Amino acid sequence: MNPTTLQLVGLCLFVVAVLHTFSVKQFERLADRYPNHSGTFHFLGEVEAVFGFWAMVLVTYMFFALGKEPAVKYLESRNFTEPMFVFVIMVIAASKPIVSVVSWAVRMLTILIPVSATLRMHLFYFLILSFVPLTGSLITEPAAMTLAALMLRDFVFRDPDISVRTKYATVGALFVNVSIGGVLTSFAAPPVLMVAATWGWDTKFMFLNFGWEATLAVCINAAAATFFCAKDLFKVRFNARRAAPDIPWSAILISVVFLAGVVVFAHYAAVFMGIFLFFLGFATAYEKFQDRLILKEALMVGFFLAGLVVLGGQQAWWLQPLLTKMSPDAVYFGATALTAVTDNAALTYLASLVPGLSDEFKYMVVAGAVTGGGLTVIANAPNPAGYSILKGSFPDDSIGAGGLLVAALPPTFVAIFCFYGLHKILG
Repeated sequence: MNPTTLQLVGLCLFVVAVLHTFSVKQFERLADRYPNHSGTFHFLGEVEAVFGFWAMVLVTYMFFALGKEPAVKYLESRNFTEPMFVFVIMVIAASKPIVSVVSWAVRMLTILIPVSATLRMHLFYFLILSFVPLTGSLITEPAAMTLAALMLRDFVFRDPDISVRTKYATVGALFVNVSIGGVLTSFAAPPVLMVAATWGWDTKFMFLNFGWEATLAVCINAAAATFFCAKDLFKVRFNARRAAPDIPWSAILISVVFLAGVVVFAHYAAVFMGIFLFFLGFATAYEKFQDRLILKEALMVGFFLAGLVVLGGQQAWWLQPLLTKMSPDAVYFGATALTAVTDNAALTYLASLVPGLSDEFKYMVVAGAVTGGGLTVIANAPNPAGYSILKGSFPDDSIGAGGLLVAALPPTFVAIFCFYGLHKILG
């Protein structure tokens, strides 16, 4: 079937948006060179704005080329639940009560595990990169990414002696581990969520078929990153204070209830948005227990993901046939590579529309999608959240796309060994 003009335009704009994410630093340089238009160039230099901007271009084209009704109908056919959910979960997970209790719990776990005092910071770092991403299987991947990124920013990256090399290695391991750490259940990882109901994959199935590989890969990646960054971690002082969070436990409990409510109703935008509005009321009423809510950062991440939804909707015509023509082995590596240039949930969703797929094909397409979820900012829905929180710790307030890709390759190879290699060896 020949693609329509709209589909070709959508593909061209999608490619331009992908290239744009790799060149945001050039727009920052243009902002310095042309101060009269610095606001526009700064906006285009924000990774979180890229897909939203090009999605706007696509919709504008549809308005002029096809008319108002087809353009509006197309937008209404898109499902924006995930961008809305990521926005809400980011704000609540990054609120002071949640961050305080989680960081306190990880610190207590670090103290309880018997290691020498000189290695406490290394253990703390290891737990942020392993334990927290694995909790994403319960609290969802975007929440786990938000918490891990905030803890890395506030407890590790804040030290001026931490090298840029260590920061990139950390972000690479974090992005990969969050992508694979949410597959122990059927509801927490976006690429799993897209197929779970259609293919009858419940939490027991995910735990038995993906859980041990994911846990092994996450722990290996966290250990490797800890070893690689060991020299810099000796420069960071670990806070061994045992005191409980300086926030009333009642405020923490209420915040946890809000967070749990959003997770439980993650598929029902009307419900979790209502819960979120009540949370905002609570945060305003008890402002003394809060820091600044990251509303702007979360909105930008939601804008990014919404743009990906709009542009991604025009890619099914070439992605779906490409996937279905592959063998199970080829689709694993194909999904891993394709995930780098499109959201992994979009890949698994397209696969779920094809009837009669073998169990091996289903495993491979999902395993490949989560394996490649750390290679780029757009590869996995939680990645823009981590990028938004951590970019200020990098030179020029930007995490380079090339640097992220290089840093994510080693942990991605570990995931390939666990999800593909061991799967083949053990049958």
